[in-house]
Amino acid sequence: MRKVKLQMQMTINGYVAGPNGENDWMTWNPDPEFLAFLNSLIDSSDTMLLGRKLAADGFIKFWEDAYVKNPDTPFARQIVTMPKIVFTKTLDKSTWNNTTLAKGNLAEEVANLKKQNGKDIIVFGGADFVSSLINEGLIDEYHFIVNPTAISNGMTIFKSVDSMRKFTPIHSKLYPGGKTVLSYKPKKD
Repeated sequence: MRKVKLQMQMTINGYVAGPNGENDWMTWNPDPEFLAFLNSLIDSSDTMLLGRKLAADGFIKFWEDAYVKNPDTPFARQIVTMPKIVFTKTLDKSTWNNTTLAKGNLAEEVANLKKQNGKDIIVFGGADFVSSLINEGLIDEYHFIVNPTAISNGMTIFKSVDSMRKFTPIHSKLYPGGKTVLSYKPKKD
């Protein structure tokens, strides 16, 4: 069965976006080791899940533009060419390339995707969408990319968790560019 893997940038104090979705707190000092980690994470997947807000706020367009500017960048190429599923209750039609809309029950849609043949499924956010996936117990691996910054207020992904969640560490690494990756899987009781 395919796994759902979350890749989420966050501050050292647990925010995944500013109060209005800002991401100006993210540091970008890529080093070859960190880029290799990102590429390996996306290489292990062949489907991407996104929430409508992140997609509409420009995530897909940003990577399409990055790919046009530098088509030799593996990460941008992978994001642009990978099939994307945007979960929405409000959109009736996708305006993005290589993207379909999912409008049904979140748990059922993701369960059906996990049963299909193929590589794993990567999730890039946004905050509310990821919170919904967490609450439904749909994430199999968490890959938190901790930026060496803190902000005073913002969006989190665990604020609406209805009970304690425990995790088993699977990987941690400080990269030369300053980011730390902390990877976990949900602990099975």
